[in-house]
Amino acid sequence: MNSIILKSTNKVSALVRFTLGAALLTGSLMSNVYAETDQKNLHADWTELLEQNISPINKGHSTAVDYAAFKNQESALQAYLDKLGEVSRADFDTWSKEKQLAFLINAYNAWTVEFILTKYPDLESIKDLGSLFSSPWDKEFIPLLGKTVSLNDIEHGLIRGSKRYNDPRIHFAVNCASIGCPALREEAYTGSKLEQQLEQQTERFLTDSSRNYIKGNSIYLSSIFKWYSEDFEAGFRGTKSIQSFIGLYADALKLDEKQLTTLQKQDFSVKFLDYNWKLNASK
Repeated sequence: MNSIILKSTNKVSALVRFTLGAALLTGSLMSNVYAETDQKNLHADWTELLEQNISPINKGHSTAVDYAAFKNQESALQAYLDKLGEVSRADFDTWSKEKQLAFLINAYNAWTVEFILTKYPDLESIKDLGSLFSSPWDKEFIPLLGKTVSLNDIEHGLIRGSKRYNDPRIHFAVNCASIGCPALREEAYTGSKLEQQLEQQTERFLTDSSRNYIKGNSIYLSSIFKWYSEDFEAGFRGTKSIQSFIGLYADALKLDEKQLTTLQKQDFSVKFLDYNWKLNASK
């Protein structure tokens, strides 16, 4: 009799453990689903604005921004920016790295558009928002994570300076409102899609033969690679140089076997092209 009772008790205990385990797993999965849904909801307005006001140009390698249309929808843009400003540092710190990075890239891009609108259409470049002694990127006007920060604080402090993300592909995602910049993506970045989005942005930029190409024994690249060379030499996917990073995307540059071998041997002379700071406006 005792044996029967013991077996029954063990079965009940096992059932309880299984049920609890399943509940915990389901709770964890649902928590991840809710977290991603929350982020999609957070950035949904930004995606809608981008879809309405961004158009592909240069065979899809770049995008042009309809700032006049953005101006007419500035209240919607401001509402989105207010949502970003409501995120506390404590909440931000609980997020995954992907979710954090997506948030920061979106914040940089959306606040850059808003910055342009403060003077649009009476400017030809984002540089017009600065002065002889003051960089526009150093202006502290952005309420974010409990502080008032600048665009430089977001890019060089929160994204690059933290050393938490260590991903040079962010340079093809943040947009400085200039023709020389990589495309302002037609959708918001989100944690669940970030890897795919960063890869697409990188390939999109590198396939632009007007800004990155090989001629003779030289490889001509956007000045982005010069300004942020340390990021491309920091070991991303094992790469320790600009040329080895470029080698990851040999197909994007349509390199033949000889060119790829030369690139792998670091035998190309790297030259940097002038950057076009003219506003990336569609009109």
